[in-house]
Amino acid sequence: MKQFRIIIEKHPDGYVAYPLGIKGVVVGEGDTYEEALADVKSAIRCYIEIFGQEIMEDESSAVETFLVKAEVAI
Repeated sequence: MKQFRIIIEKHPDGYVAYPLGIKGVVVGEGDTYEEALADVKSAIRCYIEIFGQEIMEDESSAVETFLVKAEVAI
């Protein structure tokens, strides 16, 4: 067992979940929070099974996670 930090976003048409600390793109989705969480957990297991544990970043690379809003001139 390994714990992952998972971001879950609520959108008008459902939920999207993605883990931190994995190289590449792993995403789960669902109509509910619980469905999105279950989907991303399944996606993590599958991704590691296919690509190996090397895709996991070093645990020491992220001590804390912050969610911020920032203005960017475009």
